[in-house]
Amino acid sequence: MTRRLHPWILAGALALAGCASAPLHYYTLVAPRAPTSTLTPAPYAFELMPVGVPAQVDVPQLVVRAGGQGMQVLNGQRWIAPLGDEIRSAVSADLAHALGVADLSGLPADGKPRLRIKLDVRRFESVPGQRALIDAAWSLRRVGDGNQPALACTSRVSETVGSGYDALVAGHQQALAALAQRIAVAARGYEAGRSTECPAD
Repeated sequence: MTRRLHPWILAGALALAGCASAPLHYYTLVAPRAPTSTLTPAPYAFELMPVGVPAQVDVPQLVVRAGGQGMQVLNGQRWIAPLGDEIRSAVSADLAHALGVADLSGLPADGKPRLRIKLDVRRFESVPGQRALIDAAWSLRRVGDGNQPALACTSRVSETVGSGYDALVAGHQQALAALAQRIAVAARGYEAGRSTECPAD
């Protein structure tokens, strides 16, 4: 005996099938780079603390601007890890390359001084086809040998991007690399004990 499905049941089944077949695209902020650096290593290893991100974008999906006031959550476009972890991993890799020393976060100091870096991303703006913008506050403090005052700075980096989400994520990778470079330049002067100022935007 053949049974006919009620139209609304059939429509719901088709809708679920469509949702199930929609592919998810995952992105990372960690850009590929050569593992070695030819720069002279900085005098101390560093530790990059957990990174703070704005609550508006602290979700698995990419969040983009839509018009002047609107925001759009892209359910099909997602970060491979929590956004704060992605930013921290990217900046850590860029700093290790620029400073020529390892990120020893979470590892025992063994009595050796190290540079503690704190990073708080205040604005993480994504505008497809226009820009990837990062506004951040960060600080440097040497721990384990003396009382050198901390250096606290802010940086704003904006990268022009092409169309598509790949280009948008690549723009954020470039912005984070530029931010890490500014931190690294300040860190070398700070670790050398020189009076240093925050890098200009």
